[in-house]
Amino acid sequence: MAYAMPTASNNSLNRIEWTWQSNPDPWSTTEPTEWNHYSDVENLIIEEAFSNKQAQALLDGYYIDFKYNRQISNTNSHKQRPVKRMVRNRKDKNLREERFMDLPVASKGSFGGQYDWISPFVIEIRRNLKLKPEELPSKKPDMIPMLVEEAARGIIEEGKYIGKERQAEKLAQILREQKNKGIKEVWQQCAYIYSLESFLYKTLNTTMRLVGDKDHEQEWRSKIRTLRPFCLLLWNDPFNTKLKTKKTLYRVANLKSEQIVNYKEMAKHRDEYRSFEAFTSCSRNREKTEELGNTLFIMKVESAFVVDISELSEYPNEEEELVTPDVSFYVKNVEFDRKTNKHLIYLQLQQWKSGKWKEIFSNSYYNMKNIHPYYLHLFCPLIISLVYKVTTSSCKCIEVLRIQYLITK
Repeated sequence: MAYAMPTASNNSLNRIEWTWQSNPDPWSTTEPTEWNHYSDVENLIIEEAFSNKQAQALLDGYYIDFKYNRQISNTNSHKQRPVKRMVRNRKDKNLREERFMDLPVASKGSFGGQYDWISPFVIEIRRNLKLKPEELPSKKPDMIPMLVEEAARGIIEEGKYIGKERQAEKLAQILREQKNKGIKEVWQQCAYIYSLESFLYKTLNTTMRLVGDKDHEQEWRSKIRTLRPFCLLLWNDPFNTKLKTKKTLYRVANLKSEQIVNYKEMAKHRDEYRSFEAFTSCSRNREKTEELGNTLFIMKVESAFVVDISELSEYPNEEEELVTPDVSFYVKNVEFDRKTNKHLIYLQLQQWKSGKWKEIFSNSYYNMKNIHPYYLHLFCPLIISLVYKVTTSSCKCIEVLRIQYLITK
């Protein structure tokens, strides 16, 4: 699907990259010179100030002096490092390790159970915002400006908490550009922001992966107020209306031998599904993914909500797709590839797989008496449409089911 590129991308991070000299003594004539790049958001801030012919660019903890090409500490003017502006193409870059390299779910969640129809974090967001089941930005456009403003404020608050206020303000500015637009424009901007290398996607996913961990319950609940609007806007994707099928995605990790053993044990129980807890970045590019880690997750999408954000990303060659929270999976197989010296873990992805779901959809005849009243209530809209042969797409049914599920909560 072709998207309209977000306005912030006009700064073209694909062409311009600012770097700072990172070796221990930047003024040494004997040390090898090393250069590190600034984060995407810092690059946007620096390049905007440079393009506007400002004398300085203000960042968190330091500023850039364009006259002398120096990074200077805000608290100690003697702490300086050279900076330089480079013109390059990001197509020659590898996958971002921190984004694509880790367990697809938290360690505890990997070996736990599966979610119900909707991620618990999303359910808590709805409760916290006091939304009715049918009140989603895609269904109720008049709530979009309020959610965008709350999301922007939440991002700024999270940024202040970790000492990245300048970056947070820039992200909030980018989001507010679409404040009075429709859900499609707002969602595209959220996806673009999520694709950037910044603290935001890390904070959001770290928080979502804590759900269910009793030792960190207070921690993730404390983040709902600040992260809820952005998470809801990103989750309520107006373009992702059809379940994706016959697609293969890849993610990597560095696993210990005992973790490999655990996955082998899970492969013996294919009827036991688990759920993705957060937005999980995967790539369609196996070759690039295999450059990282000692374990390759090969994810076969049977029928699930995954979203291609590569066209909105500043890193299109990563071929990034997001697996949405609440997609279920089981471990199909674990093997070792001697050519690549990597463990291969095969996952099968499906949207909310359960025994009752299979019971309802695998038979042409629906025996109502064998379905528990709870499930009958949950699936009644879909059952009615099937019994009376109402032409209803699977995704419309899923939307109804989601609403019905929220009602029960």
